[in-house]
Amino acid sequence: MADLKNRNFLTYAYILLYITLSSGQIFFNKWVLSSKEINFPYPLGLTLLHMVFSSVLCFVLTKILKVMKVEEGMTPEIYATSVVPIGAMFAMTLWLGNTAYLYISVAFAQMLKAIMPVAVFVLGVAAGLEVMSYKMLLIMSVISFGVLVASYGEININWIGVVYQMGGVVGEALRLIFMEIFVKRKGLKLNPLSVMYYVSPCSAICLFLPWIFLEKPKMDEHGPWNFPPVLLILNCLCTFALNLSVFLVITHTSALTIRVAGVVKDWVVVLLSAVLFADTKLTLINLFGYAIAIAGVAAYNNCKLKKETSRDTSDDSDPESSQMQESQPLTSR
Repeated sequence: MADLKNRNFLTYAYILLYITLSSGQIFFNKWVLSSKEINFPYPLGLTLLHMVFSSVLCFVLTKILKVMKVEEGMTPEIYATSVVPIGAMFAMTLWLGNTAYLYISVAFAQMLKAIMPVAVFVLGVAAGLEVMSYKMLLIMSVISFGVLVASYGEININWIGVVYQMGGVVGEALRLIFMEIFVKRKGLKLNPLSVMYYVSPCSAICLFLPWIFLEKPKMDEHGPWNFPPVLLILNCLCTFALNLSVFLVITHTSALTIRVAGVVKDWVVVLLSAVLFADTKLTLINLFGYAIAIAGVAAYNNCKLKKETSRDTSDDSDPESSQMQESQPLTSR
């Protein structure tokens, strides 16, 4: 009984840590990008710093201090066909998502993110990973309708920010699709820490190239900026800790739990941003539309849970298939 209580306590502690870090990182990035105190309106540069810091820290932890282990078996072919597309889409997601904060409020950005399941499902159908059904079509319609209502209720809507945010949503959806196609189908099994080790340098390179042409000239023209090194390191550490918290939650619970915790986090961000930021003005139409969208997201998560449960049950009933799946080598086909 005591062990069960301890496990439950740790589980809730990890979930709370994830919600706190995820919400805090969103507010932290918004403050860095748009505040007069820091005056660092360079989302591409900020994201590049995050990825470089993550790459260096992963290398130090795995190769120098050796406190983390990276699975062996990565080949140039797997890296080129799996890691590069995932890293590129991850870079695109972070870049466009952070850029959106320069044009729209944090709350509205979170409301637009509710459309994510729709993007993932539509792209999944196009890639042959999902099957269209009346039930899923209804759920996707509910989510889309909710986001449209929330957008209609936005007082100071900026379409440039909307385009950036939706671009980030598409990038994240493509990243998930690429992980499904290039990782699962190739039998590549890596824990999230190993994924960070391989993906972070690739994302940094993908961000560095557009940064040279889009933001570096502006930064050179502006001259020195007021970004204290302590705040910079703290901001980068928060990003790394957030990725680590996702790993802890998934390890101790499931991928579905992190999605449910993400819904709770989104509500926390929406409500707190109205208090913390002057550019956030919530309306009843905003909240009503977002509630509809979240109801659709909950229905989507429930469908995914049932599908995963039925898959696990079928795997358990076929020990030979389950054993073959568990012993699948880390190689491409």
